Amino acid sequence: MLTKDYTLGVDIGSTTVKVALLDANKNLIFSDYKRHFANIRETMQDLVQEAYDQVKDVRVHPVITGSGGLALAGALDIPFTQEVIAVATSLKKLAPKTDVAIELGGEDAKIIYFEGGNVEQRMNGICAGGTGSFIDQMASLLQTDAAGLNEYAKHYQSLYNIAARCGVFAKSDIQPLINEGATREDLAASIFQAVVNQTISGLACGKPIRGHVAFLGGPLHFLSELKAAFIRTLKLDAAHTIDLENSHLFAAIGSALNAKEKKSVMLSELLARLSHKIEVESEISRMEPLFSSEEDYQAFRNRQAKYRVKTADLSTYHGNAYLGIDAGSTTTKCALVAENGDLLYSFYS
Repeated sequence: MLTKDYTLGVDIGSTTVKVALLDANKNLIFSDYKRHFANIRETMQDLVQEAYDQVKDVRVHPVITGSGGLALAGALDIPFTQEVIAVATSLKKLAPKTDVAIELGGEDAKIIYFEGGNVEQRMNGICAGGTGSFIDQMASLLQTDAAGLNEYAKHYQSLYNIAARCGVFAKSDIQPLINEGATREDLAASIFQAVVNQTISGLACGKPIRGHVAFLGGPLHFLSELKAAFIRTLKLDAAHTIDLENSHLFAAIGSALNAKEKKSVMLSELLARLSHKIEVESEISRMEPLFSSEEDYQAFRNRQAKYRVKTADLSTYHGNAYLGIDAGSTTTKCALVAENGDLLYSFYS
């Protein structure tokens, strides 16, 4: 059994879990990145198991960071560090020339300024507009995924104005463009440009982004055309664009670099803790339920059933009929109605 100590950084974000295992010389010996689909404990357990399979049962000094990590850190009795501290630590060690870092996550966006030893963070943590989940929504609208959107954007010819501050507004912009025949390539590039505009205008708010700029987070690591759109908009040359090999792992790496000697655990023990269901006290106040019992719910359904639209058989109907079409941002609905108001036919897709 190996006896040397390692440091383990875990970054639990709104949509993904990232782990970084460093040896005693601060070399990255294992890392991985997975979507958790709200199964945070199970995903972390899978990643720690992968680390165990690679390095066996070593002693680690673990640290958790990220927007979804505080409660789990407390439940596992593992130290927690604030995300901006973790990112700043990794940048100072691995990219010390960085003047500005732009980071996009699953549901938040950040700009971090490094000025004269001071760190200033600007973050959009209230709304997921212009983040990774926004890109996923827009990709779904074009019947692809984020990687497919990136491939489309490589071949664009024109850019359209699309709102990125809200997914609903963006869909309202995109649907007419689709109806007018805009290509998927142009729409994909326009979606990425909308994310760029939202990040720069909404977070920088006029403060210049200049000097050496680093791009962090999963979307900017995996989507080359999104990163290219930032570089194009900020007019950065190669000398001022910091390319980082593991830019999607920087918070996890930084939390590992911040590990202290006080807390340590064998990987096997950490796996044992993760194998049990963890009860986390919620700090969220909840409203009263809509229905106090199953009987109350059934009574509600019975009341509402009285107001169902009356239907009629289209094949036997004679007379005038009226067709209504609702073309929304994500669905198309139509209804064929008889003269007396009966519903003859409906469609939703």
